[in-house]
Amino acid sequence: MNVPFVDLKAQLEEIGDEVRSAIDEVIQRGDFILGRDVEAFEAEFAAYCGVRHCIGVGNGLDALRLTLQALDIGRGDEVITAANTFIATAQAILQAGATPVLVDCDPSTYNLDPRRLSGAITSRTKAIMPVHLYGQPADMDEIRVIADEHGLAIIEDAAQAHGAMYKGNRCGSMGIAGCFSFYPAKNLGAMGDGGAIVTDDKALAGRIRKMRNYGSQVKYRHDVDGCNTRLDTIQAAVLRVKLRRLDEWNALRAEAARGYEELLAGCDLIRPTVKDDRTHVFHLYAVRSQDRDERLATLTAAGISAGIHYPTPIHGHAAMRGRVRTAGPTTHADTLAREEISLPMYPQISKEQLAAVANALTRQAAPVGASRS
Repeated sequence: MNVPFVDLKAQLEEIGDEVRSAIDEVIQRGDFILGRDVEAFEAEFAAYCGVRHCIGVGNGLDALRLTLQALDIGRGDEVITAANTFIATAQAILQAGATPVLVDCDPSTYNLDPRRLSGAITSRTKAIMPVHLYGQPADMDEIRVIADEHGLAIIEDAAQAHGAMYKGNRCGSMGIAGCFSFYPAKNLGAMGDGGAIVTDDKALAGRIRKMRNYGSQVKYRHDVDGCNTRLDTIQAAVLRVKLRRLDEWNALRAEAARGYEELLAGCDLIRPTVKDDRTHVFHLYAVRSQDRDERLATLTAAGISAGIHYPTPIHGHAAMRGRVRTAGPTTHADTLAREEISLPMYPQISKEQLAAVANALTRQAAPVGASRS
């Protein structure tokens, strides 16, 4: 059985008519830049996240970078983040002019380990940027205690955690700002690039809103230095359709994760650990194996697509050499880079497909139930 890593075609079969109608309305209106659907999506996504403001931008990297710049974090400053995140997190810090300071991850959740934060803080530290990796919220209470003690801003990288909850709070709502990517394969994905910043801070929202549009909110009046990184109106229209289904799709991802947990029981793979006080939305279903290359080859031979997130820690990239600082050993991040496998995960994945993945990994027959799709 062929099992794709992500199946966007299956998603489109479910919502295609609504998406086409939404796009057609934009075409008919002709408001392609900062049009009606951008404003509507911003209001809807802010309400969904439980905050007052949302600013749509061109992509997740720009969301992080603009937030840092709007907070006047730049040259000579340091921002602490995870060593095992996607490179965009560190790139945003560098593009703002600051230095990424990398700390190791918790060996069970793979999120930034708050026990390592105090040792990473210096007089130059201005912010902590936790990443809600794979879809599970980071340990925000512990992070907040340390941030408050040292007067540091918290900027959430929530690019993989649309809809995830921590003690009743949505990811993105627990710092000065939360930053999202709407890359197509995300839990809430556009049909191209897109991103957003959510915040309760009115002044910060106003500054970012200007910065994304050449530093202007009134045509030909430029109050701050800015750039061009606006959420496209067509993408906003698509996101509005998908936002209405996000909770349902996240629930299906969680159901698929439970299916993997049952089917892989007894297997020597290390499966995800989910803490009781939060919800994991399983943007990725990440397992670990010391025999990763062999496992990946087995999956490929069986027609199953899998991924690695991420094969190189931030400090291992040539582009980062001499530009980042590691605060202590990164033992767990390095191990994760060698062992992690991301199994197929999307809301429409069927029980037959889950069983096919498990069978390839365990080489054992597994009971197959009726399709969920």
